[in-house]
Amino acid sequence: MSGGGDFASGVSPSQPADTAANRGAGPAGSDPLFPDAAVSPDGRDRAEGEAAAGGEVPRDRELQERVFLARVLEPGDETGGRWVRERGVLEVARRLREGGRALPGVGEKRWAGLCARAGSADPRRDLAVARSAGARFVVPGTAEWPGQLDDLGDARPLGLWVRGGPSLRMWALRSVAVVGARACTEYGAHMAATLAAGLAERGWVVVSGGAYGIDGAAHRGALGAGGATAAVLACGVDRPYPPGHTALINRIAEQGMVVGELPPGDHPTPSRFILRNRVIAALTRGTVVVEAAYRSGSLVTARAARRLGRHVMGVPGPATSALSAGVHELLRGDAVLVGDAAEVVELVGDMGELPPERRGPVLPTDLLEPRTRHALSGLPGRGTATAAEVAQRAQTTEDDAVARLYELRALGYVERHGDGWKLTRQAMISVRGGRGPC
Repeated sequence: MSGGGDFASGVSPSQPADTAANRGAGPAGSDPLFPDAAVSPDGRDRAEGEAAAGGEVPRDRELQERVFLARVLEPGDETGGRWVRERGVLEVARRLREGGRALPGVGEKRWAGLCARAGSADPRRDLAVARSAGARFVVPGTAEWPGQLDDLGDARPLGLWVRGGPSLRMWALRSVAVVGARACTEYGAHMAATLAAGLAERGWVVVSGGAYGIDGAAHRGALGAGGATAAVLACGVDRPYPPGHTALINRIAEQGMVVGELPPGDHPTPSRFILRNRVIAALTRGTVVVEAAYRSGSLVTARAARRLGRHVMGVPGPATSALSAGVHELLRGDAVLVGDAAEVVELVGDMGELPPERRGPVLPTDLLEPRTRHALSGLPGRGTATAAEVAQRAQTTEDDAVARLYELRALGYVERHGDGWKLTRQAMISVRGGRGPC
């Protein structure tokens, strides 16, 4: 797998348990909004601070400026991401507050709009609202930041708001996205819930978008199995959306975690849903699509996962179902067909995590010695046959055919009628079961 950030480290907790080691919220008594700083190996965040102030910058100041920029810039704004990479967080924030000449890459109208947003942004207020909602702001360079998000390049989030106790980085290391249609069928909901439950039972975190349909079924499947699940929202984490999933999202925050790029109180829009999907794709080891029409937003997640070098999987549906048409198109490409959690784990898991061997039921006739089975197949379905006729059909001698027929009679498969031999009812059922209804 290419890229992968933290995935390449090989760290893979067997269970994403909610332990003190996995919470990543700093030492006792510390403010969860300001987790311990840890400079990333590429030094990018240190460079951001030094470029802005000519030396080291207090982590809480940089965090506040990232909160400010998250209020001003839209998620996935690659132009803004390039400004942050080249000029540093503090310098970009200062230029937006002061106005003046536009930074490279935007026109005057857009620059004026960004500066107007900057004038109303209040990072301290956002942090206070987040604190009251039990949320924290995780930023690049801290111990809880999932390194695989850096694969997004300039579209990398400025930070992520997180509700829930576990460490985002530790959970992301062993996570799978399960996404699909909102208006799903009963089959799709069943498959999503079953897949999620199976993944949760195997110690994997199930990540989805908290929406109706497949997303909700996946979250409920993981929760019902007593496992771990994370919802990545396209709005503020203090504002559950859709409203009909308020109870579900609050339960996810209690048992797992709720994640989002947008500041507290922000509302979702169609473009924000699409851009949110890149975070789901980057955060996880692979994406499973369960039911998706040709224009489904879940296909955006799958395409983003493919670009990032993650595994893309699809659950097939009826060939006549429009809700499975998008999945089937993925499977015609380079996506992998999966039918249960074991097959998903075979792709995204560690070496040796293989699904069980698949085979049909073993019939009594399968246990016969091959030559005896040939003699049995030499008897007609109706009527009788002589030993000579059986020998000819089984390509053996008449004496060997007689010996095989007596063996089959002892096992209850044939019976003798004068000079002929005939299949018993037991043999008819067994033979038909092996041949199928064709």
